[in-house]
Amino acid sequence: MPTLATPRVTAPQFRWFALAAFISMILIVLSGVAVRLSGSGLGCPDWPTCFRHYATHQWTLHSKIEFANRLITVALVVVTGGTLLAAFRREVRRRDLIILSGALVLGIVADAVLGAFVVYSKLNPWLVSLHMLLSLAMVVISAVLYHRAKYVYGPGARRDVRDPHFLWIARLLWIPFVALLVTGTFTTGSGPHAGQSQGQLVARRLPFAFSSAAWIHSLAATLFIGLVVGLLFAVWKSAAPSALQLGVRRLVLVALAQAAIGVTQYLTHVPALLVALHVAGAISLTIGVTQFHLKQSAHDREAGTRRESPTENLVSTGL
Repeated sequence: MPTLATPRVTAPQFRWFALAAFISMILIVLSGVAVRLSGSGLGCPDWPTCFRHYATHQWTLHSKIEFANRLITVALVVVTGGTLLAAFRREVRRRDLIILSGALVLGIVADAVLGAFVVYSKLNPWLVSLHMLLSLAMVVISAVLYHRAKYVYGPGARRDVRDPHFLWIARLLWIPFVALLVTGTFTTGSGPHAGQSQGQLVARRLPFAFSSAAWIHSLAATLFIGLVVGLLFAVWKSAAPSALQLGVRRLVLVALAQAAIGVTQYLTHVPALLVALHVAGAISLTIGVTQFHLKQSAHDREAGTRRESPTENLVSTGL
């Protein structure tokens, strides 16, 4: 009896899988922020169900928000699992795409397990901060996956470094940027938004003053902005390729917008809406730094992936 061959995945089709995974990683960060800022972190006292052996019991708005976040995580497992399967079934199988897709699956599982520890530790601020940093790390991995899905990588593939000096700068830029993210999560962890609502057990905060953490974070932000502004002048003076110039302009604009939001939220006693905008800006800046690094070398496009949809263009800008 003849067997049906499993359909292969073309390069253009896999690009859509990678885009779905990329958007999914952004959504998981935003949904986590919604849980925290709505005070729903302890809306479900148990994991993976909400109330002991029941998914639905004593529903409140906070428990609905927290459980919806868990359902989004389940959906992300499906998306990333499908992306990994598509990487294996790709017509021209590439090891880098398989590794990146597998890393996303492992990251989602690790994030879910870490989420369980967050719940049972009653929103331990150190674990909450780690939860955020892990989610942003997955945004980086998914951005790299989506980029590589559109271009030819591997032995024998074209790789033209646009400028070796800017390549080193792009690598070194990760150091102050990671410091910016870490100090930002510590500032949030010592701030007023503990993630629980009134009437629940008050979650602990990090053991240092919010004003001190905000001051250190502002120093890290000033350093990073100074570096990217200096980089903008360097790119402009060196007549670097347009791809690098555009990437640096985006970094400067997003970094300045982030600084303006950060100062405003501190002076206005950290309202939830501005915190949400600040986190969205952090996601945008993470994508921008990643793309600036990726744009340091030129590669040939995968056949059939040149045309981009409006959705892809929006995501690729880091907005």
